[in-house]
Amino acid sequence: MAKSSSKTHKTIPSKSKNLSSSKLSSSEFSSSDFSSSDFASSELSDEMATPSSDTIDTGLTDLFLDSVKDIYWAENHLVKNLPKMIKAAGSADLQNAFTDHLEVTKTHVARLEEVFELLGEKRQAKKCDAMEGLSIEGEGVIESTIAGTPARDAGLIMAAQKVEHYEIASYGGLAALATKLGNTQAADIFNTTLAEEQDADALLTTIAQSM
Repeated sequence: MAKSSSKTHKTIPSKSKNLSSSKLSSSEFSSSDFSSSDFASSELSDEMATPSSDTIDTGLTDLFLDSVKDIYWAENHLVKNLPKMIKAAGSADLQNAFTDHLEVTKTHVARLEEVFELLGEKRQAKKCDAMEGLSIEGEGVIESTIAGTPARDAGLIMAAQKVEHYEIASYGGLAALATKLGNTQAADIFNTTLAEEQDADALLTTIAQSM
């Protein structure tokens, strides 16, 4: 008969007690230095920090001067570009409108130079990518249409009004910034030019409607 083999079974001590005692309870963790309420409070205080008035004024001044340089480049570029539009226009009314606006634009350049003097800054132009793009679009109209046709003039009017709308937005913003910064003389200059740009835009609309 086969002998039954007796095995010694060793009792393995339970680790559950030790494990549970070694872990931090959720209540103990939440009461630590890394509590969620403390962390949220810290984040909120950082977000609520506001820049000083000097920092705000410096930022507005920098934006203002940068925008003056931008529109100064734009107006000088327009002085060079308008003769092409005058030559390309077929309608006598449109040619006259472009011719008159060329002289007005030269006045705008002179006014901007006056603003530089008011600010005590050297005359400096910063390339205006927007005006360059609008000018290229106008040249594209001339290249893609036949001279003397309504399509040519309609395209030129659309291109010119896009320029006017850019200038209206620019001078309106500059007038507001000048007022905010307390430069009432510059604000008056920009508002005068703004009104002339709005008149030019309205005239172009009238010409377009009469075609």
